Amino acid sequence: QVQLVESGGELVQAGGSLRLSCAASGRTFSSYGMGWFRQAPGKEREFVAHINWGGGSTSYADSVKGRFTISRDNAKNTVYLQMNSLKPEDTAVYYCAARVGSGSSSYAAYTYWGQGTQVTVSS
Repeated sequence: QVQLVESGGELVQAGGSLRLSCAASGRTFSSYGMGWFRQAPGKEREFVAHINWGGGSTSYADSVKGRFTISRDNAKNTVYLQMNSLKPEDTAVYYCAARVGSGSSSYAAYTYWGQGTQVTVSS
């Protein structure tokens, strides 16, 4: 069982930066692929980024490539999402998710989910 708690979401102006954190419980965090997804009001949940268990492999949605960076610290059981050059269209609830093995861009592939953290980007 893995419990995930996101933090770091807040209101920020366009062009600004935020770093989201996702703290995981459990002793086997290093064996999990981790993903970040987001959901805006009235829209489906969409893939943002994922990272494999060791941190050596990452993948991003085209909409965030070059602006967002996913990373992890297995010693701290935490995965991060550094978000730069934020745009109003990045406004959403951001969720982290975990699955055994490698990361995935499919939300259906993930077993564990956090409660989400709100990111609001004002224009």
